[in-house]
Amino acid sequence: MFTSCGLNFAFGVYQELYESMSASAEPNPFTNSSPAQIDLIGTLGVSLMSLGAPFASAWCKSYSPRTITLVGGLIFAASNILASFGQRLWHFVLTQGILLGIGTCLTYIPAVTVTPGWFTTHRGLAIGILSSGTGVGGVAWAPVLRALNANIGFRDALRLTGALSFLLLGCSSLFLRWEPDIERLHQMEMLSARSRLLPPLIDWRVAQSRKFVAQSISAGLQAAAYYAPIYFFSTYARTLGYSAAAGATFIALSNGSSAIGKVIIGWVADRVGRLNVLLFATFVSAVISFGIWLPSTLSGGGQDGKGLFVAYAILFGIFAGAYISLFPTALVEIFGVQHFASVNGFLYMARGLAALVGTPVAGVLIRGHGGGSEGVRESKAYIQTSILIGVLLAGATLGVAWVRTEVAISQLRTRERGCSVSWKA
Repeated sequence: MFTSCGLNFAFGVYQELYESMSASAEPNPFTNSSPAQIDLIGTLGVSLMSLGAPFASAWCKSYSPRTITLVGGLIFAASNILASFGQRLWHFVLTQGILLGIGTCLTYIPAVTVTPGWFTTHRGLAIGILSSGTGVGGVAWAPVLRALNANIGFRDALRLTGALSFLLLGCSSLFLRWEPDIERLHQMEMLSARSRLLPPLIDWRVAQSRKFVAQSISAGLQAAAYYAPIYFFSTYARTLGYSAAAGATFIALSNGSSAIGKVIIGWVADRVGRLNVLLFATFVSAVISFGIWLPSTLSGGGQDGKGLFVAYAILFGIFAGAYISLFPTALVEIFGVQHFASVNGFLYMARGLAALVGTPVAGVLIRGHGGGSEGVRESKAYIQTSILIGVLLAGATLGVAWVRTEVAISQLRTRERGCSVSWKA
Protein backbone atom coordinates (compact mmCIF):
# COMPACT_ATOMS: atom_id res chain seq x y z
CA MET A 1 0.00 0.00 0.00
CA PHE A 2 2.80 2.39 0.92
CA THR A 3 4.56 1.87 -2.39
CA SER A 4 2.03 1.26 -5.15
CA CYS A 5 -0.96 3.21 -3.83
CA GLY A 6 1.20 5.85 -2.17
CA LEU A 7 2.98 6.66 -5.43
CA ASN A 8 -0.29 6.56 -7.35
CA PHE A 9 -2.03 8.92 -4.94
CA ALA A 10 0.93 11.32 -5.07
CA PHE A 11 0.41 11.85 -8.81
CA GLY A 12 -0.81 15.35 -8.01
CA VAL A 13 2.86 16.34 -7.80
CA TYR A 14 3.36 15.25 -11.41
CA GLN A 15 0.04 16.83 -12.39
CA GLU A 16 1.29 20.20 -11.19
CA LEU A 17 4.73 19.71 -12.79
CA TYR A 18 3.38 18.58 -16.15
CA GLU A 19 0.88 21.47 -16.24
CA SER A 20 3.69 23.96 -15.61
CA MET A 21 5.73 22.30 -18.38
CA SER A 22 2.78 22.60 -20.77
CA ALA A 23 3.00 26.40 -20.47
CA SER A 24 6.78 26.48 -21.00
CA ALA A 25 8.16 28.10 -24.15
CA GLU A 26 10.66 25.27 -24.53
CA PRO A 27 9.32 22.17 -26.39
CA ASN A 28 8.61 19.25 -24.08
CA PRO A 29 6.28 16.21 -24.02
CA PHE A 30 3.45 18.28 -22.52
CA THR A 31 3.57 21.41 -24.68
CA ASN A 32 0.04 22.84 -25.15
CA SER A 33 -1.54 19.95 -23.22
CA SER A 34 -4.65 20.80 -21.20
CA PRO A 35 -5.11 19.92 -17.51
CA ALA A 36 -7.70 17.32 -18.53
CA GLN A 37 -5.28 15.67 -20.98
CA ILE A 38 -2.53 15.53 -18.37
CA ASP A 39 -4.96 14.32 -15.73
CA LEU A 40 -5.78 11.37 -18.00
CA ILE A 41 -2.40 9.88 -17.01
CA GLY A 42 -3.23 9.75 -13.31
CA THR A 43 -6.86 8.87 -13.95
CA LEU A 44 -5.92 5.79 -15.95
CA GLY A 45 -3.51 4.75 -13.22
CA VAL A 46 -6.05 4.95 -10.42
CA SER A 47 -8.87 3.54 -12.57
CA LEU A 48 -6.99 0.47 -13.77
CA MET A 49 -5.94 -0.10 -10.18
CA SER A 50 -9.56 -1.19 -9.66
CA LEU A 51 -10.73 -2.11 -13.17
CA GLY A 52 -8.74 -5.32 -13.24
CA ALA A 53 -9.81 -6.33 -9.72
CA PRO A 54 -12.05 -9.29 -10.74
CA PHE A 55 -9.14 -10.86 -12.58
CA ALA A 56 -6.57 -10.06 -9.88
CA SER A 57 -8.84 -11.61 -7.21
CA ALA A 58 -9.51 -14.68 -9.35
CA TRP A 59 -5.82 -15.16 -10.15
CA CYS A 60 -5.02 -15.02 -6.43
CA LYS A 61 -7.25 -18.08 -6.08
CA SER A 62 -5.77 -19.84 -9.12
CA TYR A 63 -2.14 -19.24 -8.32
CA SER A 64 -1.18 -17.42 -5.12
CA PRO A 65 -1.27 -13.85 -3.74
CA ARG A 66 2.52 -13.89 -3.59
CA THR A 67 2.92 -14.71 -7.28
CA ILE A 68 0.38 -12.12 -8.44
CA THR A 69 1.90 -9.41 -6.24
CA LEU A 70 5.41 -10.16 -7.50
CA VAL A 71 4.26 -9.92 -11.12
CA GLY A 72 2.51 -6.66 -10.26
CA GLY A 73 5.70 -5.32 -8.70
CA LEU A 74 7.62 -6.03 -11.91
CA ILE A 75 5.04 -4.22 -14.03
CA PHE A 76 4.86 -1.31 -11.60
CA ALA A 77 8.64 -0.81 -11.64
CA ALA A 78 8.83 -1.16 -15.43
CA SER A 79 6.07 1.44 -15.90
CA ASN A 80 7.99 4.12 -13.99
CA ILE A 81 11.28 3.38 -15.73
CA LEU A 82 9.72 3.30 -19.21
CA ALA A 83 7.88 6.58 -18.49
CA SER A 84 11.23 8.27 -17.87
CA PHE A 85 12.02 7.88 -21.58
CA GLY A 86 8.71 9.35 -22.79
CA GLN A 87 8.85 12.01 -25.52
CA ARG A 88 5.12 12.51 -26.19
CA LEU A 89 2.07 12.85 -23.97
CA TRP A 90 0.74 9.48 -25.14
CA HIS A 91 3.97 7.81 -24.00
CA PHE A 92 3.17 8.86 -20.43
CA VAL A 93 -0.48 7.85 -20.83
CA LEU A 94 0.69 4.36 -21.83
CA THR A 95 3.40 3.93 -19.17
CA GLN A 96 2.69 6.15 -16.16
CA GLY A 97 -1.04 5.66 -16.76
CA ILE A 98 -2.00 2.25 -18.15
CA LEU A 99 1.01 0.13 -17.14
CA LEU A 100 1.24 1.75 -13.71
CA GLY A 101 -2.47 1.07 -13.15
CA ILE A 102 -2.06 -2.60 -14.03
CA GLY A 103 0.93 -2.93 -11.71
CA THR A 104 -0.95 -1.20 -8.90
CA CYS A 105 -3.96 -3.47 -9.40
CA LEU A 106 -1.87 -6.64 -9.12
CA THR A 107 -0.30 -5.44 -5.85
CA TYR A 108 -3.24 -3.61 -4.23
CA ILE A 109 -6.09 -6.07 -4.87
CA PRO A 110 -4.32 -9.16 -3.43
CA ALA A 111 -3.66 -7.25 -0.19
CA VAL A 112 -7.27 -6.08 0.33
CA THR A 113 -8.65 -9.47 -0.74
CA VAL A 114 -6.46 -11.69 1.44
CA THR A 115 -6.41 -9.65 4.66
CA PRO A 116 -10.10 -9.64 5.78
CA GLY A 117 -10.18 -13.44 5.98
CA TRP A 118 -7.65 -13.43 8.81
CA PHE A 119 -9.76 -11.25 11.15
CA THR A 120 -13.25 -11.20 12.68
CA THR A 121 -13.75 -9.00 15.76
CA HIS A 122 -11.01 -6.53 14.83
CA ARG A 123 -11.49 -6.64 11.07
CA GLY A 124 -12.19 -2.89 10.82
CA LEU A 125 -9.04 -1.99 12.72
CA ALA A 126 -6.96 -4.46 10.69
CA ILE A 127 -8.11 -3.09 7.35
CA GLY A 128 -7.71 0.45 8.70
CA ILE A 129 -4.06 -0.25 9.48
CA LEU A 130 -3.59 -1.92 6.10
CA SER A 131 -5.24 0.95 4.20
CA SER A 132 -3.31 3.56 6.16
CA GLY A 133 -0.29 2.52 4.12
CA THR A 134 -1.83 4.46 1.25
CA GLY A 135 -1.94 7.64 3.32
CA VAL A 136 1.50 7.12 4.83
CA GLY A 137 2.84 6.54 1.33
CA GLY A 138 1.20 9.73 0.12
CA VAL A 139 2.75 11.67 3.00
CA ALA A 140 6.18 10.28 2.27
CA TRP A 141 6.14 10.26 -1.52
CA ALA A 142 4.58 13.66 -2.28
CA PRO A 143 7.39 15.83 -0.82
CA VAL A 144 10.05 13.31 -1.87
CA LEU A 145 8.86 13.36 -5.48
CA ARG A 146 8.70 17.16 -5.38
CA ALA A 147 12.31 17.31 -4.13
CA LEU A 148 13.54 14.68 -6.60
CA ASN A 149 11.90 16.43 -9.54
CA ALA A 150 13.50 19.72 -8.52
CA ASN A 151 16.99 18.32 -7.88
CA ILE A 152 17.56 15.47 -10.35
CA GLY A 153 14.75 16.04 -12.84
CA PHE A 154 11.52 14.12 -13.25
CA ARG A 155 13.08 11.53 -15.59
CA ASP A 156 15.71 10.38 -13.11
CA ALA A 157 13.10 10.61 -10.35
CA LEU A 158 10.90 8.12 -12.26
CA ARG A 159 13.85 5.76 -12.73
CA LEU A 160 14.81 5.92 -9.07
CA THR A 161 11.26 5.32 -7.81
CA GLY A 162 10.85 2.48 -10.30
CA ALA A 163 13.90 0.63 -8.99
CA LEU A 164 12.99 1.26 -5.35
CA SER A 165 9.37 0.21 -5.86
CA PHE A 166 10.40 -3.20 -7.19
CA LEU A 167 12.53 -3.81 -4.11
CA LEU A 168 9.73 -2.84 -1.72
CA LEU A 169 6.93 -4.65 -3.54
CA GLY A 170 9.03 -7.76 -4.12
CA CYS A 171 9.81 -8.04 -0.40
CA SER A 172 6.23 -7.39 0.69
CA SER A 173 4.87 -10.06 -1.66
CA LEU A 174 6.62 -12.73 0.41
CA PHE A 175 4.24 -12.15 3.34
CA LEU A 176 0.92 -12.62 1.53
CA ARG A 177 -1.01 -15.88 1.90
CA TRP A 178 -4.62 -16.98 2.28
CA GLU A 179 -6.13 -17.90 5.63
CA PRO A 180 -5.96 -21.77 5.64
CA ASP A 181 -9.72 -22.44 5.65
CA ILE A 182 -10.31 -19.94 2.84
CA GLU A 183 -7.40 -21.40 0.89
CA ARG A 184 -8.98 -24.87 1.05
CA LEU A 185 -12.28 -23.40 -0.16
CA HIS A 186 -10.52 -21.81 -3.12
CA GLN A 187 -8.73 -25.05 -3.94
CA MET A 188 -12.11 -26.80 -4.14
CA GLU A 189 -13.41 -24.03 -6.42
CA MET A 190 -10.42 -24.44 -8.72
CA LEU A 191 -11.07 -28.17 -9.07
CA SER A 192 -14.41 -27.38 -10.70
CA ALA A 193 -13.17 -24.35 -12.68
CA ARG A 194 -12.70 -24.76 -16.41
CA SER A 195 -9.65 -22.50 -16.55
CA ARG A 196 -7.09 -21.24 -14.06
CA LEU A 197 -6.60 -18.12 -16.15
CA LEU A 198 -10.31 -17.23 -16.32
CA PRO A 199 -12.09 -18.83 -13.36
CA PRO A 200 -15.64 -17.71 -12.43
CA LEU A 201 -15.48 -14.00 -11.58
CA ILE A 202 -18.70 -13.65 -9.53
CA ASP A 203 -21.70 -15.60 -8.26
CA TRP A 204 -24.54 -14.13 -10.34
CA ARG A 205 -27.14 -15.07 -7.75
CA VAL A 206 -25.43 -12.61 -5.43
CA ALA A 207 -25.08 -10.03 -8.21
CA GLN A 208 -28.87 -9.98 -8.75
CA SER A 209 -29.66 -9.00 -5.17
CA ARG A 210 -30.76 -5.47 -4.22
CA LYS A 211 -27.88 -5.27 -1.75
CA PHE A 212 -25.39 -5.78 -4.56
CA VAL A 213 -27.05 -3.17 -6.78
CA ALA A 214 -27.11 -0.63 -3.95
CA GLN A 215 -23.48 -1.28 -3.02
CA SER A 216 -22.44 -0.99 -6.68
CA ILE A 217 -24.12 2.42 -7.02
CA SER A 218 -22.59 3.70 -3.80
CA ALA A 219 -19.11 2.41 -4.66
CA GLY A 220 -19.23 3.89 -8.16
CA LEU A 221 -20.40 7.34 -7.10
CA GLN A 222 -17.86 7.55 -4.28
CA ALA A 223 -15.01 6.53 -6.61
CA ALA A 224 -16.08 9.08 -9.23
CA ALA A 225 -15.77 11.79 -6.57
CA TYR A 226 -12.85 10.59 -4.47
CA TYR A 227 -9.81 10.95 -6.69
CA ALA A 228 -10.44 14.35 -8.31
CA PRO A 229 -9.77 16.47 -5.17
CA ILE A 230 -6.62 14.49 -4.42
CA TYR A 231 -5.23 14.95 -7.93
CA PHE A 232 -6.09 18.66 -8.08
CA PHE A 233 -5.03 19.64 -4.55
CA SER A 234 -1.64 20.84 -5.74
CA THR A 235 -2.91 22.88 -8.70
CA TYR A 236 -5.79 24.31 -6.66
CA ALA A 237 -3.35 25.40 -3.95
CA ARG A 238 -1.52 27.44 -6.60
CA THR A 239 -4.73 29.39 -7.33
CA LEU A 240 -4.77 30.45 -3.66
CA GLY A 241 -1.23 31.79 -3.90
CA TYR A 242 0.69 28.81 -2.52
CA SER A 243 3.95 27.61 -4.06
CA ALA A 244 4.43 24.29 -5.85
CA ALA A 245 6.21 22.95 -2.76
CA ALA A 246 3.26 23.93 -0.59
CA GLY A 247 0.94 22.21 -3.07
CA ALA A 248 2.82 18.96 -2.53
CA THR A 249 2.54 19.54 1.21
CA PHE A 250 -1.25 19.69 0.93
CA ILE A 251 -1.28 16.31 -0.79
CA ALA A 252 0.86 14.96 2.04
CA LEU A 253 -1.39 16.61 4.64
CA SER A 254 -4.52 15.02 3.19
CA ASN A 255 -2.85 11.62 2.91
CA GLY A 256 -1.50 11.84 6.46
CA SER A 257 -4.93 12.73 7.82
CA SER A 258 -6.37 9.83 5.86
CA ALA A 259 -3.84 7.38 7.34
CA ILE A 260 -4.63 8.38 10.92
CA GLY A 261 -8.36 8.51 10.23
CA LYS A 262 -8.47 5.04 8.71
CA VAL A 263 -6.98 3.45 11.81
CA ILE A 264 -9.15 5.37 14.30
CA ILE A 265 -12.36 5.04 12.29
CA GLY A 266 -11.66 1.33 11.72
CA TRP A 267 -11.33 0.86 15.47
CA VAL A 268 -14.60 2.75 16.06
CA ALA A 269 -16.36 0.77 13.33
CA ASP A 270 -15.60 -2.53 15.10
CA ARG A 271 -17.56 -1.23 18.09
CA VAL A 272 -20.53 0.67 16.66
CA GLY A 273 -21.00 -1.14 13.35
CA ARG A 274 -19.01 -0.94 10.12
CA LEU A 275 -21.97 -0.04 7.93
CA ASN A 276 -23.07 2.63 10.40
CA VAL A 277 -19.67 4.29 10.34
CA LEU A 278 -19.43 3.91 6.55
CA LEU A 279 -22.72 5.80 6.20
CA PHE A 280 -21.60 8.54 8.61
CA ALA A 281 -18.19 9.01 6.95
CA THR A 282 -19.69 9.22 3.46
CA PHE A 283 -22.29 11.74 4.63
CA VAL A 284 -19.64 13.97 6.26
CA SER A 285 -17.47 13.88 3.12
CA ALA A 286 -20.44 15.18 1.10
CA VAL A 287 -21.22 17.91 3.64
CA ILE A 288 -17.66 19.26 3.74
CA SER A 289 -17.47 19.35 -0.06
CA PHE A 290 -20.49 21.66 -0.14
CA GLY A 291 -19.78 23.46 3.13
CA ILE A 292 -16.01 23.95 3.00
CA TRP A 293 -14.48 23.44 -0.47
CA LEU A 294 -17.23 25.27 -2.38
CA PRO A 295 -16.96 28.42 -0.18
CA SER A 296 -13.18 28.25 -0.59
CA THR A 297 -13.50 28.35 -4.39
CA LEU A 298 -15.82 31.36 -4.10
CA SER A 299 -13.30 33.31 -2.01
CA GLY A 300 -11.20 34.31 -5.01
CA GLY A 301 -7.98 33.36 -3.24
CA GLY A 302 -8.59 35.36 -0.05
CA GLN A 303 -7.30 34.41 3.39
CA ASP A 304 -10.62 32.83 4.33
CA GLY A 305 -10.39 30.63 1.26
CA LYS A 306 -6.94 29.44 2.31
CA GLY A 307 -8.16 28.49 5.78
CA LEU A 308 -11.16 26.64 4.37
CA PHE A 309 -8.93 24.73 1.96
CA VAL A 310 -6.59 23.59 4.74
CA ALA A 311 -9.61 22.34 6.70
CA TYR A 312 -11.01 20.59 3.63
CA ALA A 313 -7.72 18.85 2.81
CA ILE A 314 -7.60 17.41 6.34
CA LEU A 315 -11.28 16.48 6.70
CA PHE A 316 -11.58 15.03 3.20
CA GLY A 317 -8.59 12.83 3.87
CA ILE A 318 -10.16 11.56 7.10
CA PHE A 319 -13.76 10.94 6.05
CA ALA A 320 -13.58 10.24 2.32
CA GLY A 321 -10.53 8.07 2.96
CA ALA A 322 -12.48 6.12 5.58
CA TYR A 323 -14.71 4.77 2.81
CA ILE A 324 -11.67 3.07 1.25
CA SER A 325 -10.76 1.23 4.46
CA LEU A 326 -14.32 0.35 5.47
CA PHE A 327 -15.33 -0.82 2.01
CA PRO A 328 -13.82 -4.36 2.21
CA THR A 329 -15.01 -4.90 5.79
CA ALA A 330 -18.54 -3.88 4.83
CA LEU A 331 -18.54 -6.36 1.95
CA VAL A 332 -17.70 -9.23 4.31
CA GLU A 333 -20.64 -8.25 6.52
CA ILE A 334 -23.04 -7.87 3.61
CA PHE A 335 -22.14 -10.88 1.46
CA GLY A 336 -20.18 -13.23 3.75
CA VAL A 337 -16.61 -14.51 3.61
CA GLN A 338 -17.45 -17.17 1.02
CA HIS A 339 -18.48 -14.56 -1.58
CA PHE A 340 -16.09 -11.83 -0.51
CA ALA A 341 -13.25 -12.36 -3.01
CA SER A 342 -15.45 -12.34 -6.11
CA VAL A 343 -17.76 -9.53 -4.92
CA ASN A 344 -14.77 -7.46 -3.81
CA GLY A 345 -13.11 -7.81 -7.20
CA PHE A 346 -16.25 -6.98 -9.15
CA LEU A 347 -17.12 -3.91 -7.09
CA TYR A 348 -13.56 -2.60 -7.28
CA MET A 349 -13.94 -2.86 -11.05
CA ALA A 350 -17.09 -0.72 -10.78
CA ARG A 351 -15.09 1.83 -8.80
CA GLY A 352 -12.41 1.87 -11.48
CA LEU A 353 -14.95 2.52 -14.23
CA ALA A 354 -16.46 5.36 -12.23
CA ALA A 355 -13.08 6.96 -11.53
CA LEU A 356 -12.30 6.76 -15.23
CA VAL A 357 -15.29 9.06 -15.81
CA GLY A 358 -15.39 11.26 -12.71
CA THR A 359 -11.87 12.69 -12.64
CA PRO A 360 -11.65 13.64 -16.35
CA VAL A 361 -15.05 15.34 -16.10
CA ALA A 362 -13.73 17.34 -13.15
CA GLY A 363 -10.73 18.36 -15.26
CA VAL A 364 -12.95 19.42 -18.16
CA LEU A 365 -15.07 21.56 -15.81
CA ILE A 366 -11.92 23.29 -14.56
CA ARG A 367 -10.73 24.00 -18.09
CA GLY A 368 -14.17 25.23 -19.13
CA HIS A 369 -14.18 27.71 -16.25
CA GLY A 370 -10.88 29.36 -17.03
CA GLY A 371 -8.25 26.62 -16.81
CA GLY A 372 -6.52 26.68 -20.16
CA SER A 373 -3.17 25.30 -21.23
CA GLU A 374 -1.45 28.15 -19.37
CA GLY A 375 -2.75 26.82 -16.08
CA VAL A 376 -5.58 27.66 -13.74
CA ARG A 377 -5.15 31.12 -12.22
CA GLU A 378 -8.32 31.61 -10.16
CA SER A 379 -9.90 29.52 -7.44
CA LYS A 380 -13.31 30.20 -9.01
CA ALA A 381 -12.32 27.88 -11.86
CA TYR A 382 -12.99 25.05 -9.39
CA ILE A 383 -16.56 26.05 -8.46
CA GLN A 384 -18.27 23.57 -10.77
CA THR A 385 -15.85 20.80 -9.81
CA SER A 386 -16.52 21.27 -6.09
CA ILE A 387 -20.27 21.11 -6.74
CA LEU A 388 -19.84 17.95 -8.82
CA ILE A 389 -17.84 16.27 -6.03
CA GLY A 390 -20.48 17.21 -3.46
CA VAL A 391 -23.34 15.86 -5.60
CA LEU A 392 -21.54 12.57 -6.27
CA LEU A 393 -20.76 12.06 -2.59
CA ALA A 394 -24.37 12.88 -1.67
CA GLY A 395 -25.47 10.18 -4.09
CA ALA A 396 -22.95 7.76 -2.57
CA THR A 397 -24.42 8.53 0.87
CA LEU A 398 -27.90 7.61 -0.34
CA GLY A 399 -26.46 4.40 -1.78
CA VAL A 400 -24.91 3.41 1.55
CA ALA A 401 -28.21 4.21 3.30
CA TRP A 402 -29.97 1.87 0.85
CA VAL A 403 -27.44 -0.89 1.58
CA ARG A 404 -27.89 -0.37 5.32
CA THR A 405 -31.67 -0.64 4.93
CA GLU A 406 -31.44 -3.83 2.86
CA VAL A 407 -29.12 -5.43 5.41
CA ALA A 408 -31.49 -4.49 8.25
CA ILE A 409 -34.44 -6.02 6.37
CA SER A 410 -32.44 -9.17 5.69
CA GLN A 411 -31.47 -9.50 9.36
CA LEU A 412 -35.09 -8.99 10.44
CA ARG A 413 -36.30 -11.73 8.10
CA THR A 414 -33.61 -14.07 9.38
CA ARG A 415 -34.69 -13.47 12.99
CA GLU A 416 -38.34 -14.01 12.06
CA ARG A 417 -37.54 -17.34 10.40
CA GLY A 418 -35.50 -18.32 13.45
CA CYS A 419 -38.40 -17.48 15.78
CA SER A 420 -40.80 -19.41 13.55
CA VAL A 421 -38.62 -22.53 13.60
CA SER A 422 -38.19 -22.23 17.38
CA TRP A 423 -41.97 -21.88 17.91
CA LYS A 424 -42.72 -24.93 15.74
CA ALA A 425 -40.10 -26.95 17.61
